[in-house]
Order: sequence, then structure tokens, then C-alpha cells
Amino acid sequence: MIAYSSVSYFQVRLPSGDNQTSLLNIVISIRDLLDCVVEVNMSSVYVIVDSVGINDLMTSLQSSPNALTNNPIVQLLSSGNQNTVGQILTAISQQFNQLNSENIEQAVSSGIPAATILVSSLGSSSLQGNSTSFNESALTDYNKILNAQANIRDYLMTFTTNLLITTSNSIKLQSSALAQITQSTNQLTRAALSIVSNRCYQLALALSSMATEISYEDAQVAANQLIQCASNVLTAVNGPLQQRASTLDLDYSRANSIPADYDTNLESPWSNTNLFGGGDEASIEQNRNIYYQKQLANEISTQVTSIISLITSSLNIHLNIGQNSIINTSQTYMSLETISVTSLSDRIVKQVGNAQFHIPSDFNLNTNDNSSISVRSKMDVLASFGKSSNTNLSRSVSLSIIDQNGNEISFQANENNSIKLIIPRDPNVLIPSMYLQNVTSINSTINNLLFNYHYINITSSLPISVHFEIHSLNKSLAYLFIYKFDQTPQLNSSINLIDGWTMFCPFNLTNDDIYRYFIDNQQTPGHQSLIFGIRELKSTEMNNYCLNNSSINTSVPITDEPFTFTSNYELRIYTSGCYYLDDNNNWKSDGLIVGSLTNHYETECLSTHLTSFAGGFIVLPAPINWSYVFANAGFLKNKTIYLTVICMSIA
Repeated sequence: MIAYSSVSYFQVRLPSGDNQTSLLNIVISIRDLLDCVVEVNMSSVYVIVDSVGINDLMTSLQSSPNALTNNPIVQLLSSGNQNTVGQILTAISQQFNQLNSENIEQAVSSGIPAATILVSSLGSSSLQGNSTSFNESALTDYNKILNAQANIRDYLMTFTTNLLITTSNSIKLQSSALAQITQSTNQLTRAALSIVSNRCYQLALALSSMATEISYEDAQVAANQLIQCASNVLTAVNGPLQQRASTLDLDYSRANSIPADYDTNLESPWSNTNLFGGGDEASIEQNRNIYYQKQLANEISTQVTSIISLITSSLNIHLNIGQNSIINTSQTYMSLETISVTSLSDRIVKQVGNAQFHIPSDFNLNTNDNSSISVRSKMDVLASFGKSSNTNLSRSVSLSIIDQNGNEISFQANENNSIKLIIPRDPNVLIPSMYLQNVTSINSTINNLLFNYHYINITSSLPISVHFEIHSLNKSLAYLFIYKFDQTPQLNSSINLIDGWTMFCPFNLTNDDIYRYFIDNQQTPGHQSLIFGIRELKSTEMNNYCLNNSSINTSVPITDEPFTFTSNYELRIYTSGCYYLDDNNNWKSDGLIVGSLTNHYETECLSTHLTSFAGGFIVLPAPINWSYVFANAGFLKNKTIYLTVICMSIA
């Protein structure tokens, strides 16, 4: 929406047309006194961007901000007219959004990883670069353009604060402009985010107050824009914290400028270096900026929750049993459906891509009203920041059950029949190549090793699952895999000291010829490391354990002979996790289990309750070759280390 008026003649400043043709399609909605609407399609018009005027505005802001009052665009923005302000903001935002996309594409093609500067839109594909080497100068150029445009958005946002909110048209117009100006989430400063978050909340509050007096169509249009606005600010404030967007110069400068009340406000956090981790001046400045970013992230998260609740109530008023409302944009997805309680059983709620919730048939719903409930499903492009949860590549998904009064209903599933959900990752996730293990060159007889051992660090503040991928260069071979937490596993005729084992037989191979095994997040808590061993099965063992595409022996094969490998293999190990957002906006994991369908691009979670969820993911570095450590741990090869330890022990 770009304009509305109650008079027949009024001026409209059109946004730019299509990027290739400059063609703009215009639809006019005419509403009579009985609230009946007729839509008229006008002939398409050619609209060319006033790039000169926009460039003059950027130049004036950078070189002589005191002279901005004489700028024609600023004069129009200062008019306070909703139509004029909305049209100017929309036109400039569309142009900047296009320039930002071009800037990102140029940076990625120059070797900058897309996931470090871009949060992909829903339903998008991976943005691949043409260069494999990192280009420092390209990053400098990218940030220069980024900050110049961010400064403009920061300035433009100030003209939205005093616009009057009068009718549903007013809400639709302002929310549309805000959705446009916040679309480039990497260019929003904290000051801009604070303004737009407050404004979106005010608009949502106004929409809720008049929801019973307007049509469903008007409520839907306004809700669509407000949901986008809320999602954009949430993504923008979490982007730098999740290392998915660059820190803006204006934010860094403001965070480290002495506040005006520094001499009078004794409780000001600015001078309390303990809040910022201490260290040298550069570290304090960086941590101070992060502190203020986290502070705003918590405030916006709370405000966005209120916005979603207000929008839900505004739409819910218009929905009867069997009806739904869907908002599906590149920034966010939300569906709201009114159903009977009985139809919730064994229900699959799908979102964008493969994201979905599968409600079990058996559950407890804390409500006395068995007539109808509302199911709200929501998906955002980026999970909120959380300490040590590795959610920076995860989408955020949520499912809520709401009663007729707009209150969320407690939902509890049985542990043996839990909710199953799929949480996708950003398509720009980078999956490194597998690490080659040159095992055919290892002489195992020297140290009498029965397995080739590998060590990985699994220390984590939240429970994680560990996923193994093994690719044999000879796919006709079979392997025995054993593991032990925090110490070396041992398996021979006289000792069985392992926490788990599995057999990799050729018939287990997937289409990509990779053996896969995972240890779920219920087994890893309290452990710091995991050591696993691999050995190649002999032909007789293969006949006993991998015959006729099925295991005929359920016992673990045991041998006292040192391992012998006839072929090398490759390894890749990654961890995942299932997390939910608690009332204090912290990620927790209790009651969640990582499912076996987890892969590089999505996490499967099993849950007993409903809330907002995210999936953790990180590809581990090459594991330490524990067999090499054994082979080279002797005194003669480590004289200095042993003598140092002995001397320190004596002292």
C-alpha cells in the first residue's frame, strides 16, 4: 500500500518499477460508505528511480548533515503527511534493498562466505560464490557500502515516530513502509531497531483495538506487514550476535561514546568495565557494543512476543472452526487456524520447506473448553542468540495452542509418544570436505593396537548429539566401530570397556556410499571427550556378520590381532542439538531429544511440549588421531616433555 485518501484527487509518488523493465502495476481499491470495495486495475506505468535525489541525500548526510533541512526529500519527510512519508520511505527503501542485494552478491562472488553477511530468506537456495579464497579488500568495500546505507536508514527511521495512527488504512500504510525499510536486516542500527520495534508495537496495539470494527481483509493486510516488520527487527538485532551480519560502525561508535549523563548517573553501565569482560581498551569497546546489542535483543524479543499476541487476537476474531489465515513471505511464515480439540490428534502442521510439527495422538491439553482452539504456527529466518547453543545457522520454528480468550494453552505429550518436529537450517550452511585417514600406512604391530583411535572434544554447556560419517575408499569393506566417553575404549578377549558399538556392512551404505552413525543428546551430558575406534573386518567376520544383507550375529566381534587396513577412509563429524526458548529468552534442552533424521540441513527433534525451537549445528575439526598419540608417546620421542613433568613433580 502506498497511499489512501477520502478525497477524489490526491498526489501519489510512485515507487520504482520492475528492475528490468521499470514497469509498475497499480491497483486502486475504492470503498463506499457501506464498506463495499471495488478494485480497479490501472494501466501499467513506467517509473524510473530518482537516483540523483537519493545520491544527494546520501552525500548531504555524510558531508554536511546540518544542511539536510534544505534537501527536497527531507522537506517532504518533514511534512508529517502519512501518504508523503510512506511513499518516500517505500521508494528509497526499495532502491536501497536492491543495492544491498547487489552488494551482498558482489561480496559473495569475491570469496566472502554468504552465511557471515546474509540471513537467507525462507524458501531460498544457497548463494554460491565464484572464489574460494577470502578477499579482505572485498569485505572492506562491502562494509563501506553497508555502513553508508545503514546511516541513511537510521536517519530515515526518525520520521516515522510522530505519524498519527487513525484508521485501518493508516495502519496498513505505515506498516507497509516499515516492512520495506526493515527488509535489509543487515543495515539496521540499534537506534533504528528501537524506533521501528516500538512503532510496530503501537500499530499492532491499534489494530487489536479496532479488530472488531474492520473487515477480515483489512486485518489480514495489516497483519501481514506487521508480522514482517516484527520478524525483520528480530532478525536484525540477532544477526550480529549470531555472527550472521557485520557490526555497524554507527552502533560501535555510539556504544563507546561517553553518554551525556555520565557525570550524574552513578549507575550507568557504560563505565562498569566488569560488565564488558575487562581486558585492553579494544576488548572493552568490543564487549561494550555486544552488551548493548544483547540488551536490545532481549527488549525486542519481549516486544515482538507482544506484537505476535496482538496480531493473533486481531485475526482470531474473524476465524470460525475450519478457517485459517496464512502469512507467507520471504521473511516470515505464520499460520493461524481454528479447529476442534479432537482434530488436533495426530495432526501434521507444515511450514516452509521441510519444516513441520507432527502432533501425537495421545496428549494432555490444559483446557476446560472442548469446543474449539486456535493453532498458531510460526517460522522465522534466524533463531535468537543464545550462549553456547550453536543456533546461528538455524531457522526458528514455533507452535502454540491458543484458547478463545487468546491465552496460550499448556500442551504436554507422552515421552513415549512425543511431538516430532523438523527444524531447517540456512541453505548457506558450509559443509567442509571429509578428512582423509591414511590408515594403510600405519604400522599397528609396533604398539599392538587393535583399532585406529580418534579423539574429539564434546564439551558443551547444553546437551548435543554427535554424528559420524565414514566413507571407505573401498565400498565393499565392512568395519567395526566402538566408542567410549572420556577415555580410550578397549575391546579384546580379556576386556570389554566400551560405551557402544556398531557394525558398518556394505548393505548399510546410503546412495552416497557413506556409513552414518549418531549418538543422541541423552548420552553426552557430563562428558568432555569421546574416543572412538575403527577397524576393518576380516573376510571371515564379514561372512559371519554381514551375510545376506542382514546381521546373523548380534554379538560384537572380538579379536586380539592388531588392525590391518587394506583401504583408507574419510571422516566427517558434526554435532547437533534441540533447544527451546524459555520465558527468559534463554535456550534450554530439557525434554528434547535429537532424532535420527537429523542431517546437514535440518535437525529432527522429539519434544513433550510446545514453544519456540531451534536446532544446533557445528561441523567439528578433524579428530585427533589417538593412534598416532599412542605410537609417539614414548620417552625417547618426548624427552623434554617427560623431563619437564618429572622436574615439576619433584619441585
